[in-house]
Amino acid sequence: MRSRPRINTIMESGNPIFDDLQSKPEVIDPLQNEDIMDCESVNDPTQTAIKPNVTVSSSVRELLECPVCLNAMYPPIHQCSNGHTLCSGCKPRVHNRCPTCRHELGNIRCLALEKVAASLELPCKYQSFGCIGTYPYYSKLKHESQCSYRPYSCPYAGSECIVIGDIPYLVAHLKDDHKVDMHNGCTFNHRYVKSNPHEVENATWMLTVFSCFGQYFCLHFEAFQLRMSPVYIAFLRFMGDDNEAKSYSYSLEVGGNGRKIIWQGVPRSIRDSHRKVRDSFDGLMIQRNMALFFSGGDRKELKLRVTGRIWKEQ
Repeated sequence: MRSRPRINTIMESGNPIFDDLQSKPEVIDPLQNEDIMDCESVNDPTQTAIKPNVTVSSSVRELLECPVCLNAMYPPIHQCSNGHTLCSGCKPRVHNRCPTCRHELGNIRCLALEKVAASLELPCKYQSFGCIGTYPYYSKLKHESQCSYRPYSCPYAGSECIVIGDIPYLVAHLKDDHKVDMHNGCTFNHRYVKSNPHEVENATWMLTVFSCFGQYFCLHFEAFQLRMSPVYIAFLRFMGDDNEAKSYSYSLEVGGNGRKIIWQGVPRSIRDSHRKVRDSFDGLMIQRNMALFFSGGDRKELKLRVTGRIWKEQ
């Protein structure tokens, strides 16, 4: 499979004074001077429509790059008496000293650069993933936070996997790198067996991927601690955006000894992290005592059979 583009979130400055600042998130302050630009034109939906790509000089982009965090600068943009600039988020980090010449910064605003920024239109940073639009400088961040082409994070929950990519790339990654079981079909019948269910960690992070209706779904099953009680949870996530996920429903059923528990819900998008879904209890919840009762026998071994199906809403 052709390798997919990645987003590199780590940058090196080569400057030991500021190396500890590189990994901190960009801080964007609201506009503090209404005379800088026409705010209504920035928020006008007609200004954020997709337009053909235009080329912006790399030297202009460099002017708008903070020398400390290397992120794009947004108002208020500060400058020292020598004209060196930096973003408002980094100003307190450098103790009011210019990172370039070490002169005191004071409270000088670089209004000219802020106006230059207001006149720019830049391509979405997810251009390599397929987004062809360009957007006004001050609307670009909002677009990128909602861009349908932004990559997905790996849905595997058993490790701190930092891989990102589109869905075909992640499916191949789950199969090849995480050795996840892949199944075709919209129904499933899984048996979870653990010899020592009293160790909560012993049943965490089980993942199976299903191909159904031309889409991919992730079935999670794990144990975790809820207050002082260990519980099991099973839930489904959709490998795609939330608006697509809402087109599907699923049911899960677990039982034994003449009893059963049934759950019906809507799969959550993998845009929502595994932990967010789990901690919202949006799935089939099974108390450990009930799980051991369903397992039968001497209640010392976990033997749960979880069945379910996925269907598309009309």
